[in-house]
Amino acid sequence: MPRKEKKFHFIYKTTNLLSGKYYIGMHSTDNLEDGYLGSGKRLRYSINKHGLENHEREILEFVDNREELMKREKEVVNLDEIAKKDCMNLMIGGKGGFISDEQQKRRSLAANKALNLKLKNDEEFRISWLKKMKNGVQKAVDEGRMKTWKDNYDWNGKNHSEKSKKLMRDIRKGTGVGKSNSQFGTCWITRYGENKKIKKEEFETYIQKGWSKGRKLK
Repeated sequence: MPRKEKKFHFIYKTTNLLSGKYYIGMHSTDNLEDGYLGSGKRLRYSINKHGLENHEREILEFVDNREELMKREKEVVNLDEIAKKDCMNLMIGGKGGFISDEQQKRRSLAANKALNLKLKNDEEFRISWLKKMKNGVQKAVDEGRMKTWKDNYDWNGKNHSEKSKKLMRDIRKGTGVGKSNSQFGTCWITRYGENKKIKKEEFETYIQKGWSKGRKLK
């Protein structure tokens, strides 16, 4: 029995939002929201390392059928394209995949599940991964490849979930401690309603001049 033709056929581009690297491929489906991101080797590695949530697929163009789709992919994913630094494609297009879309989708989901389990059960890996994510996001923002969460969302009247708050606490863990804290080696003193922050080694000198430790809020 011949395979039923899918409803939609399109060329897509999946981009790693942290690195800016991208993968171009073709996909046939009956559901445009099927979550398919691609099947390339480098792309799978990128998804396993950075997570599905840090990859975004955009549809570049639609065609009428699978045959035309393969021809178009060959034109788009050519030698010049795969030679680009940020391109994750290893081969020219038009050859088709050796596994089905559903198989690849299951593989991607399985890889993401494995990463989530490691994040849950390996605390050292989790903290390291969160810090790398934070640095990657900041780099992408600094280079103009990604907007900040504040730019993308209106937080008026909204609150972070408890899970999000815990993730942010974990990212900050270990920062602002000891010498990395901007307040390290200083203290506040007050006199006649005036507050001053001084180095701790200067404390005794100021006390002798009538200052007291602490500060008063105006």
